[in-house]
Amino acid sequence: MLRIHVSGLDLSRVRMATRPDALWETILSFHRLRDRRASTVFGKWRTESRARLNGEAQLLAAVVPPRGYFPDFLTPCQEGAEPFGLDAGIEALRDTPAERVHAELELLAADRTRQRTDRPVGQRTAGAGKAAAALPAALMEGRAEPLTRLIGALRSYHQAAVEPYWPHIRASIEADRAVRGRALLDGGTDELLATLPPMIRWRSPVLEADYPVDRDLHLDGRGLLLQPSFFCRGTPVVYRDPSLPPVLVYPVTNPGAPVFAEPGPWLGRLVGHTRSAVLSSIGTGCTTSELARRAGVSLASASQHASVLREAGLVLTLRHGSSVLHTLTPLGGSLLRGGAPLTLH
Repeated sequence: MLRIHVSGLDLSRVRMATRPDALWETILSFHRLRDRRASTVFGKWRTESRARLNGEAQLLAAVVPPRGYFPDFLTPCQEGAEPFGLDAGIEALRDTPAERVHAELELLAADRTRQRTDRPVGQRTAGAGKAAAALPAALMEGRAEPLTRLIGALRSYHQAAVEPYWPHIRASIEADRAVRGRALLDGGTDELLATLPPMIRWRSPVLEADYPVDRDLHLDGRGLLLQPSFFCRGTPVVYRDPSLPPVLVYPVTNPGAPVFAEPGPWLGRLVGHTRSAVLSSIGTGCTTSELARRAGVSLASASQHASVLREAGLVLTLRHGSSVLHTLTPLGGSLLRGGAPLTLH
């Protein structure tokens, strides 16, 4: 169990990340690449990504185990700053003080030793190759060359497994932000915290979450950054070092359909002025009743049109309390713009 202790001052300083963080998505996607869960959402992505990889996985596995602790310096964050893009994140990683890299890799080694001790006799886990296995020790020496190798592997992995899907990842985060933003407007920060995914529970003044270990995190007036993540699954993630800026990385709500699926034959059903009006009425997000009012159709008609748009991959639909919230996917937005690409930052 994770317990985040939130004072009144902290409550006023809770904020939502405005976009996905490139390195959080990179590291957490590496976890998803190695597990077999959620094949409906990740199956196609795993197959395509593995086909593009060329040895990066072995190198990353040396510092990112399949479960348990991975070094905080791999996912840098700045107090009060926006989530990092890939280039800025890598530069921040490169600037990590050598003594911090050394200390966190010692924690990683201790955690791995403990896991080997706790593992039943005869049970084995997949390991990295010899060169990759030597990477943590080389990094602990503080030399530039092993850090450059790690950064190269991170960049190559990101380009193979994350970058091609970035519009889909960003659309999922924006859909989640729309739900949280609606909650914030309806009931303030208390309502926002109460509508986080079900593995996170707001019991003022403590935010509790399912977690692999028992831990208390005191915010001490620093506030909390809520960072939705497409590749985070099961439980949220926080930094192990309590002195780092408090960040809670949590899973976006799974819309129940393969996010990475290509447009299918449903696209041919998207004809007629009414459905076009429904699509354009969704805008930056709306409930079904709001959609009906904006498009000038009945509630049942709005729900049926939204269902077809969702099947076509043009709309994401997430539940918000007793209602649902519809937002556009990159494909839906592009269709409305006449095929113009979505500008990403």
